[in-house]
Amino acid sequence: MTDNFGPCEICGTIDWSITYHGGVRDGVFGSSRPNVTVGHCGDCGADRLDESVCPEDAFYETEAYRKKLQEELTTKGHYALTDEFQIFTQQVIWPESLRGKTVMDIGCAGGTFLDHVSGLAKACVAVEPCSVYHDSLRGRGYQVFPYTTDTAEAGLVGQVDLAMSTKVIEHVRNPRVFLEEIRPLLAADGKLIINTPNRDDILMELLPADFRPFFYRAVHRWYFDATSLAECARKAGFEVLETRYVHRYGMANALAWLRDHRPTGRRRIEAISPLADEMWCSYLEQVGKTESIYMTLRPIADEKL
Repeated sequence: MTDNFGPCEICGTIDWSITYHGGVRDGVFGSSRPNVTVGHCGDCGADRLDESVCPEDAFYETEAYRKKLQEELTTKGHYALTDEFQIFTQQVIWPESLRGKTVMDIGCAGGTFLDHVSGLAKACVAVEPCSVYHDSLRGRGYQVFPYTTDTAEAGLVGQVDLAMSTKVIEHVRNPRVFLEEIRPLLAADGKLIINTPNRDDILMELLPADFRPFFYRAVHRWYFDATSLAECARKAGFEVLETRYVHRYGMANALAWLRDHRPTGRRRIEAISPLADEMWCSYLEQVGKTESIYMTLRPIADEKL
């Protein structure tokens, strides 16, 4: 089955082993694609979906991706879906101030993150392949580009103080190149924060038969733990400043998986107090078993590469 995997895009090795074979989520919960293989790279440690299952880049440039997830394509619909999650990103950034700085959000969709920092930042740059959002983003005063490679001609090389990319790197064809294209845009003391699903999610251990076909997705080429994400960053010319494990779902979601074998998102159970939820999330963050990883990166000086 590993014959479908060529040289690893991150490290170039052909040392693949099978880490999973079965159904993977193909859109919303309940939609599945059968008999899909996920390979594990024996060098950099990243996991990769069989490329024959993965969508082309153009899939993200139109309405197709959001429709597959049954998400609203309006900016207002994007706000309803993502506003409540901004607190987690802000906590990762804290206590660094963005006042007077140039901030770029790569894969920003409707621009929720930029809306939350635009009052402080000197300039906000929106990078989003889906053209549906572009007019709204421009209307709010953001510079808008489909891809990071489109930003160089706008004079942004070496100008970005903070680049943010949330739940994007797992989609791209080549994560190393994705990071390499961001690197020259950062200022001398600029930083990049990457957020991606955590392959070490506690539910991968508690309920593997049900959760793994949910965790693996037809639209996610890549699956990282903190070690493999750091290795990818290093190969792209970055050093890791901080790794934060962040869990955005309370105890109720885990209990629902164990009881009903399905997700409930952030819906709470009345009998579980907010304190219990906080303790659950805090525990997972301490042991690295959260659903998300946030990693803060800084470019390594060229002379040190």
